[in-house]
Amino acid sequence: MNVSRTAAAAAAVTVVLWASAFVSIRSAGDAYSPGALALGRLLAGSLTLGVLCLVRREGWPPRAAWRGIAISGVLWFGVYMVVLNWGEQEVDAGTAALIVNIGPILIALLGSRLLGDAMPPRLLAGMAVSFAGAVTVGLSMSGGGGSSVLGVALCLLAAVAYASGVVAQKPALGQAGALQVTTFGCLIGAVVCLPFAGQLFHQAADAPLSATLNMVYLGVFPTALAFTTWAYALARTTASRMGATTYAVPALVVLMAWMVLGEVPGLLTLAGGVLCLAGVAVARSRPRARAERAGVATDPQPEQVP
Repeated sequence: MNVSRTAAAAAAVTVVLWASAFVSIRSAGDAYSPGALALGRLLAGSLTLGVLCLVRREGWPPRAAWRGIAISGVLWFGVYMVVLNWGEQEVDAGTAALIVNIGPILIALLGSRLLGDAMPPRLLAGMAVSFAGAVTVGLSMSGGGGSSVLGVALCLLAAVAYASGVVAQKPALGQAGALQVTTFGCLIGAVVCLPFAGQLFHQAADAPLSATLNMVYLGVFPTALAFTTWAYALARTTASRMGATTYAVPALVVLMAWMVLGEVPGLLTLAGGVLCLAGVAVARSRPRARAERAGVATDPQPEQVP
C-alpha cells in the first residue's frame, strides 16, 4: 500500500472512531460532568498511549516540536473536550454539530494564512458541499427552543480551539512522530483538566458501569487510537484537506445512531449525510489530468516516522 493510501486508511479510521464517540458521550455524559468526562477520557488515553510508547521505545519529542505539541495539547485535547461536553448540555445535538462544523472552514483559513496551504477549487467546492450537508443534518436534528447563548458560545469556542489545535499540530509532525505528538499532547490535555479531578473521583463512585466503560472507550479508541491515526495522516497531507475529511463524521453519526440507538433518521437528515460524504469525496479528489501527468509524484513523500 502506497503512502497516500495508507494515509487515507488512517484518516478513515479516525473519522469512524470520532463518529462513534458521539454515541458513547451520550451514555457517559449522563453520569459525568463535562470536565470530569474530559479528564477521565484523557487519562485513559494517556495511559494507553504511554504503554504504546514504552513498547515501541519512543523517546521524548525534539525541542522544535514542543511548541506545537503544547498548543495543540492545551487547545485541542484540553479546552476543546471540556467546552464541547459543556456546550452539548446547553444546546441540542443538531445545533452543536452545526456550530462545531465551522471548524474545518477555520482550519482551511488558518492553514492558508499560517501554513501556506493551497486552496484548490476542488477543496473549496467540496467543503462548501459538505458544510451544506452539515447544516442540513444540524437543522434536521435541532429541537425547538433548546439552545442558549452560553451553549452557542461554548460550541463556537470548541470549533476555534479545534481548528487552532490542528494548525498548531501540523508543524510539530514535521519534527516528531505521530505517536509522540499524540501522546504528549494528550498528557498536556490531561494536566489542563486536572482541576476536575475531584469531580471525577466523586462521580466515578456513583456512575453506572456502562457510563464508566464508555468513558474508558472514549479514551482508548476515539482518543488514543484515532488521534494517532489522525496525526499520521496529517503528517502526509495538508491541514485543510484533513479538516475537510472530518465532514464525513456527521454522516457516520447519523448511521451509527440509527444502527446502535435505533434513532431512525428522517429523509432530510439522510440527504444531509449524503451531501457530507459527497463533499469529502470532492475535497479529497485530484484532477485526473494532473494526476496522470504527475504519476507517482502526486503522492506526498513520506515523513520519517520513528
